[in-house]
Amino acid sequence: MRVFNRRREAARASAAAPILVVTGMKREAACVAGDGVVPLCSGANVARLRKALDELRGMEFSAVVSFGLAGGLDYSLRPGDVVIADTVVAGERRHPTHLRLSDVLTEAVVAGGCKPIPGAVVGVDQPAMDTGAKTVLREANRAVAVDMESHVALEFAQARKIPLGVMRAISDPAARALPPLAAKALTPSGDIDNATVARELFRAPGQIGGLILAGLDSRAAFGSLGRCGPLLGPLLRLVLADL
Repeated sequence: MRVFNRRREAARASAAAPILVVTGMKREAACVAGDGVVPLCSGANVARLRKALDELRGMEFSAVVSFGLAGGLDYSLRPGDVVIADTVVAGERRHPTHLRLSDVLTEAVVAGGCKPIPGAVVGVDQPAMDTGAKTVLREANRAVAVDMESHVALEFAQARKIPLGVMRAISDPAARALPPLAAKALTPSGDIDNATVARELFRAPGQIGGLILAGLDSRAAFGSLGRCGPLLGPLLRLVLADL
């Protein structure tokens, strides 16, 4: 009986723990801010994200969600499409996401007026800037999208033995390359570095066309995140005991 009670108390404590949401940008994190949700922004830097996660060792979490923008690898995906990953590809290994958690994320996407798209997401340490890099990632990993946080979120979830889910909105599609300045456009805290963007445009003004297209693509993606993100916390809190 004592063992049973301890297990029940542990389950209650786990259910009361917040959900960790891993993002690359502050604007992504703002889409999921709310009670029971702890956003963590990487600033699109894998080493920084790993360090930040390591500093959370004293905190308990019920689940981990990788949330934000992604690059499209499947040519059928358009800016604003929302991928709910059934698999995270990390290195040479494929890891399934948590089925029930993915179902909840799917419910949030549907409730937000978007169509959920299942598929594999590959995590990378460096951004996939051009169509050639995306082609290599698609063919080598059989993935539909790429981001810089999901594989690190996977490591954290596995180490903690808690569920992992992935919700990613397509920003740059498979056939679109990002302008070079995009690799330098974020501050360490995840904000847009306007001074760097201006400096890079002054140095290479030919990037302006690509920047405009990237802005339009990200607007569509953030539109989807803005509709679906606020629903994550409430929906996840309802089903944490089942996870």
